[in-house]
Amino acid sequence: MTGCTVKDNHPVAVTPQIVPTELYVAPDGLDSNPGTPTAPLRSLARAAQLVTPGTTVNVLPGTYQGGFRTSVNGLANARIVFRSTERWQARLVPPPASRHEVAWDNRASYVDILGFEVDGSAHVAGQAWTTGIYSTGSYNRIAANHVHHIATGQPCTSKGGAGIAVDSYYKGMFSEVASNSVHDIGPPGCRYVQGIAMSTSGTVRNNIVYRVTEAGIHLWHDANRVVVVNNTVTASNTGILVGGGDFYHSKGPNDHTHVFNNIVFDNRYGISEQGATGKHNSYRNNLVFGNRGADWRLAEGMRQSGTVAAAPGFIGYSRSGTPDFRLAADSPAIGKGLEHGADGPDFYGKLRGPADSVDIGACQH
Repeated sequence: MTGCTVKDNHPVAVTPQIVPTELYVAPDGLDSNPGTPTAPLRSLARAAQLVTPGTTVNVLPGTYQGGFRTSVNGLANARIVFRSTERWQARLVPPPASRHEVAWDNRASYVDILGFEVDGSAHVAGQAWTTGIYSTGSYNRIAANHVHHIATGQPCTSKGGAGIAVDSYYKGMFSEVASNSVHDIGPPGCRYVQGIAMSTSGTVRNNIVYRVTEAGIHLWHDANRVVVVNNTVTASNTGILVGGGDFYHSKGPNDHTHVFNNIVFDNRYGISEQGATGKHNSYRNNLVFGNRGADWRLAEGMRQSGTVAAAPGFIGYSRSGTPDFRLAADSPAIGKGLEHGADGPDFYGKLRGPADSVDIGACQH
């Protein structure tokens, strides 16, 4: 009798099952807790050590210390999500003796950072924050955050900083920055601090940016194929800067970048190309007006189209305080936007309508 033999030994590919998990962080929690709803953690730093692909970190309203790093990667089908359970109610502030220049330093990919307030105004001692949210890696989403008073009370240096920075230095690619409020960024007169800084491909949409000492939205280094759509930028040195230079991993230029449906108002300069830029960039259906030095400074041979050259008609605007960037009923920005790429909700979560009713700017009327 012959024994049983296996003549064919085909390898079997086994895909591990990813079980979504949730962690909770609360002001009255303890980092020795398991992170359940009834026994929450105290810090985002501890939560960042416990996450795995598919984890959602729910951060309850309260005040938390910033100056931490997230470094665990999610997956395309199992993102890691850090979310404030109520928009802007989970507030990050500098610790009493700050040791870090970045409030939230994300080095991972497939990570969402959603709905936090990052407030640098409460700096007491140690290293002041030069950047609010710094994100490298790939396919990250930074959305619905309130980032303000970053790098405002310190000397200007060429090291620079930003409210939100998406960086390609570590070879990350494509991220989305959407529906954030970014304001009061940088010391007076400093040309090295930006509101939203992108150095890779990606999307910048539906953000409100104001009172930034250099560019409200700044594309540089390896930035290319960026879509800049439906943002509102005011009271800064430059509204939107599209450029390339000081390259990390590419040879440039910044090309195939598309800028449309943006309000750029009451800055020193409006929309500007600088450094190495390509011939396939496009500038369509933006409201660009009242920028004191110049509304447009594009490279030779480049043109803009569909521009609305009139005051935007905000419900309540001033260069100080908290402006109301919603559009009044007679705003010339209403219905003048392009539909392509403007899908999804506006800054406030309001859905944009049919193609003939897309407004320019971050706020749909």
